Amino acid sequence: MPGRIVVVGLGPGAPGLLTAETVAAIEGTAVRFVRTARHPTAGSVPEGRSFDWVYEQAARLDDVYPSIAAALVEAAEEHGQVLYAVPGSPLVGERTVELLQRDSRVEVVILPAMSFLDLAWARLGVDPMAAGVRLIDGHRFATEAAGQRGPLLVAQCDSKVVLSDIKLAIEDGGSVTVLQRLGLPDEDIFTVAWDELDRSVTPDHLTSLWIPELASPVAAELVRFDELVHTLRERCPWDREQTHASLTRHLLEETYEVLEAIDGLGAAFEGADHLEEELGDLLFQVFFHATLAAEEGLFDLADVARGIRLKLIHRHPHVFGDVEARTAGQVMRNWEEIKQVEKGRSSLMEGIPGHLPSLLYAHKVQRKASSVGFDWDSVAGAWPKIAEETAELHEAMAISEGVEEELGDLLFAVVNVARHLDIDPEAALRSATVKFRDRFMGVERLAAGRGVDLRALDLAGLDALWEEVKGDCPA
Repeated sequence: MPGRIVVVGLGPGAPGLLTAETVAAIEGTAVRFVRTARHPTAGSVPEGRSFDWVYEQAARLDDVYPSIAAALVEAAEEHGQVLYAVPGSPLVGERTVELLQRDSRVEVVILPAMSFLDLAWARLGVDPMAAGVRLIDGHRFATEAAGQRGPLLVAQCDSKVVLSDIKLAIEDGGSVTVLQRLGLPDEDIFTVAWDELDRSVTPDHLTSLWIPELASPVAAELVRFDELVHTLRERCPWDREQTHASLTRHLLEETYEVLEAIDGLGAAFEGADHLEEELGDLLFQVFFHATLAAEEGLFDLADVARGIRLKLIHRHPHVFGDVEARTAGQVMRNWEEIKQVEKGRSSLMEGIPGHLPSLLYAHKVQRKASSVGFDWDSVAGAWPKIAEETAELHEAMAISEGVEEELGDLLFAVVNVARHLDIDPEAALRSATVKFRDRFMGVERLAAGRGVDLRALDLAGLDALWEEVKGDCPA
C-alpha cells in the first residue's frame, strides 16, 4: 500500500478561516508537518514539524521544495499516513504540492481551503475572471511577467531583494497597491509609486502587490535569455571557468562571424537567418560579460542597457533636445564635440582603440579629423593622393629606403578615397579577398578535372585557367 499524504491549507492567516474539514483532518492524523512555522495559523497544527530548517540549509530556493517533498514521501512510507499543512490554499502557489502530486509512491489527498486570493479580490473589489488577472510569483517576476501588461497580482513578495528585482524588471510600472497580512488584525493596504517600491515597503511573508497595468511590458525573450545565461554560469563546468579575459577571443570571433553574415546577405536578403543566428551568438557574449560583472558587484545587464540608452539620448540633442542637425556630417560633429567633453579629452584622437584592424583604424582616425573640417571637400581632392603616394613608393623602392612607410602612406590614401565614397575599406578588402578565394578554388577544381597539377603550370597557364573561371564567376 502506498503512503498517504493529506494536504490541508491554513488559509490566509486568521485561525477562524480554517475549514471544519481541515480541523478534523488535523485532529485525525497523528503525524503532522507544516511547511513553515512562520504563519499565523501554524499553531493550529499541534506537534506539527516545520520544514523551516530546509530553507535555512538550502543553498538555493529551488532546492527547498524537492527536499521537502522527498522528506514527506519518506515519512508517509514509514507511518502510512501523514498530514501536511501549507499556508493559504494547497493549490495556490504551492510548489511542494505539485511535486507530491507527480510522485507515484504516495497517494495525495488535497482538502481545499481559503486562499489569500479570496481576501485580495474582496479588498480590491475585483472580479479576477472579468478583469483577466494573472497571478505571478514575486521570486520569478521578471520571467513570469514577461510580455504582460496587467492586471497582475504578485504574491510571495517577502524581501527587499524581491521588491528590488521587481522594480528593476521594468522601467516604470505606474502606481502599485501593497497588500499585507490580509485577514489579520494588522492588515495593511496602501499604494506606492513604482520607484519607491523597495524603499517605502517593509515586506514580510504575507506581502503581495496589485499592479492594475504595466506602463510597458517586460522584454520577454531578453529576460528569459538573461536567466538562461545565469543558469549556464551556475551549472555548466565550462561556463563557470570563464572570465572577461578568457572570453575576449570568443567575442572577437563572434564579431567577425556577424560581419561575414552581413557580407553574405543577398539582394532579396537571402542569408537573413544566418545573420539572425550570428547576432544571437554575439548577444550571448554581451550577456555573459554583464553576468560576470554582476557577480563581481560591478554592474549588471540593466546598468548596461540604462547606460547606453542615456548616452544615446545625450549624444542626440538634435532628436531629444533643441539642437539642429540636418545632415549626417553635422550629427557626427556634434557627436564628437559632446564625446570629447564627456570624456574630458584634450584631443579628438584620444580613445581610439589601438588594437583595431589597420584599415578600420585608419578610417576612424580620418573620420575624427574630418569631424572638425580637416578633410577634402570631396573624393576629387582625395583621389590624386593615390597617384602621388604611388610615385613616392616607386622612388623609395628604387633606393631601397622607406618602402614600408611609403606603402603605408599609399594604403592610407586608399582608405581616404574609400571613406569619401562611403565605402568601408575593411568590408571592401574582405569582399575582394573572398572573391579571389572563390575564383582560386574554381581554378583548383578546373585543373583537377583536367588532371593538371597547378604547380606544374607557368604563369601563362595559370592566367588562362583564371580567365576561364573569371568568365564563369564575373562578380
